[in-house]
Amino acid sequence: MTNHLNGRKQEDAIPSLIQSQRQIDRYGLDVDAQAVLVAARLMEAGAKLGHAAEMHFARFGLSTGRYRLLADLEDNGGEVLPSQLAEHLGVTRATVTGLIDILERDGLVSRRASAKDGRQKSVILTELGASKLREMAPEHFARLEAMVGLLNTEERSVFLDLLGRVTQGILALTEE
Repeated sequence: MTNHLNGRKQEDAIPSLIQSQRQIDRYGLDVDAQAVLVAARLMEAGAKLGHAAEMHFARFGLSTGRYRLLADLEDNGGEVLPSQLAEHLGVTRATVTGLIDILERDGLVSRRASAKDGRQKSVILTELGASKLREMAPEHFARLEAMVGLLNTEERSVFLDLLGRVTQGILALTEE
């Protein structure tokens, strides 16, 4: 099977151990080429996964962020403060406000005075929003299952452990 990406075979677009070692040697660095290769491949997989996720959620008229917000609302009883949504989703309040605006325009959420603090506005999952989640669930979850279908139960458990540990290391890319 030959997939082409901008005129190159897909395999050529993915870094190899030899390429990683060549770059390390070129700069005279003392780092593990295999570790660099794993990180580079993970970044490539993350980019592909992000793109595929956006295509997937577009089938349902959503984006990844809008889906995550709806799912978080549902998981939290259908009413959450915007600040809590931002914290749960790991994004800024401004990002959450933009997501809420679009979802409210589409009738999937609404805003109302908070039951806990009338000075704040809560975000409410509407019946249309709950219906959207119910309708998309069979296809959505079947596709997620299919995505990791080549892994058996034991491999998925190991992968979850490894993914958790790698996720902890992501800070190495962002910390000052």
